[in-house]
Amino acid sequence: MAQNRRNFLKNAGAACTLAAMGGFSRAMGDKKPAQNQARGLATGLTLLNMRRDGEFRLAVKTSKGVLDVGEAARLLHMHAPATTDDLLQNEYGQSLNALVDAASKSSAAQKAFLKEENIEYGPAVTRPEKIVCVGLNYRRHAAEIGAPVPKQPVLFNKYNNALNYHGGTIKLPMDAAKKFDYEVELVMVIGKQAKNVTETDALTYVAGYCTGNDFTARDLQLETGGQWMVGKTPDQFAPLGPYLVTADQIDPDNLKLECRANGETRQSSNTSDMIFNTRQIITYISRLITLRPGDIIFTGTPQGVIQGMPKDKQVWLKPGDKIACSLEKLGELKFDLV
Repeated sequence: MAQNRRNFLKNAGAACTLAAMGGFSRAMGDKKPAQNQARGLATGLTLLNMRRDGEFRLAVKTSKGVLDVGEAARLLHMHAPATTDDLLQNEYGQSLNALVDAASKSSAAQKAFLKEENIEYGPAVTRPEKIVCVGLNYRRHAAEIGAPVPKQPVLFNKYNNALNYHGGTIKLPMDAAKKFDYEVELVMVIGKQAKNVTETDALTYVAGYCTGNDFTARDLQLETGGQWMVGKTPDQFAPLGPYLVTADQIDPDNLKLECRANGETRQSSNTSDMIFNTRQIITYISRLITLRPGDIIFTGTPQGVIQGMPKDKQVWLKPGDKIACSLEKLGELKFDLV
């Protein structure tokens, strides 16, 4: 039984399976964190989760290559978080910054640097407590589908089973739906508990940003009595990554974003077209729902979705299609449909 479980974890491709089975590395080095260790958010880093030896492991993209954080911690006898989730939920940012700095200067840690082309990615975050999504949040998108501009953010949810990764696949549930659509989005990842926060302080609660796709089955969302949840959160419907870029490096309200289907640009816009900016989104959600470290917020998609095209030009996505999404400074997210 134990051997079967190990083999299953090693071969499981979907983030939700690993999460459900508890297959997360605790590779925190040889040294435990001190009781009085300073807590805080990481800064100046480009983070990722990679899949290695059947588990997710925290890594950092550097000029020397991708640093395997757990391996560096072992070699340097330092404490380090195991995954981005461990980093966020335990506020180990300062420990991570110290480790990355030490590894960059130490010959003993050189074995922990990997070539990025040889790694397999995991979702930028793997076990959030909540995935909150904002609908109809770009002016031109609302116009293209003929919807009125909302007076407050329109919220819906996804679940962890939907999490997916750069280089992954979405197995389309063809027996349940036919009208599949892309939605490139800026994703915010919360780094501190947020309740009733002000717009002035809102972005201080963000750990980082990443590229996401709010993949959608439009017929389930809109043609079955308004079932937004079932149209949005089938398995693998939330690709996220490849990186989580720390918040201090990003102006989230002025980023170019694009989505390409089979090499053709379909969406091209800027987050400045958002109806509710990132500060307003966090403030609004935090008044209703306590946000916790590791929570994910999809901030809405711009114009160019298939749903917004004239009906005679709506060619829905199908198995074999290839999707690429990019956000300025956050990297390109690619996935295939099968």
